[in-house]
Amino acid sequence: MMRIVTYGLLVIMFFGYSIPAHAWTYQIRWGDSLYKLSRRFGTDVATLKAVNKLSGDRIRAGGKLWIPDAPKQARAQASTLSKVNNGDLYLLARLINGEARGEPFTGQVAVGAVILNRVKSGKFPKTIAGNIYKAGEFESVANGQIWQPLTSSAVKATKAALGGWDPSGGALYFYNPAKIRNPYSWIWSRKVINRIGRHVFAV
Repeated sequence: MMRIVTYGLLVIMFFGYSIPAHAWTYQIRWGDSLYKLSRRFGTDVATLKAVNKLSGDRIRAGGKLWIPDAPKQARAQASTLSKVNNGDLYLLARLINGEARGEPFTGQVAVGAVILNRVKSGKFPKTIAGNIYKAGEFESVANGQIWQPLTSSAVKATKAALGGWDPSGGALYFYNPAKIRNPYSWIWSRKVINRIGRHVFAV
């Protein structure tokens, strides 16, 4: 099987949307399904659908899919977070909706990934709810935007993040520079590792 490693920047330039930093193309064979491929390649159905912009579960033999080449730690995270309950999934979707509504889908997934990165980091609360409700952390919690009507995009982004897709690149912080009024804010000291839409992602 031939793997073609492709960098996200090139895909953005030529196809108009982004994929994880490393991915390869797979030619769909007769009998393949998204579920079977997710099990075979250590990813998640939601991630495959998000990466390939699929609106449904049907794929056709002879077509091609992008398969994200997730690092080992991402696969381990996906295994651990597969036990997340529906309440946490719903809450994470609400945070994504409140913080990244109107952002590119990749940016919404990245916001969710930041929360999950915090859960596993050992430097933040060990639960999704503990991180979201940590005092002073998120503007949408403070101003009530977290309770705005939930979009289907936020739910899909949550499932993609829980599936192990981390477009942020391992970030522990995200922010919109246009909203930081204080030139001496501590957030400026964090190392920036990615930018998606209006958000900056940092460690």
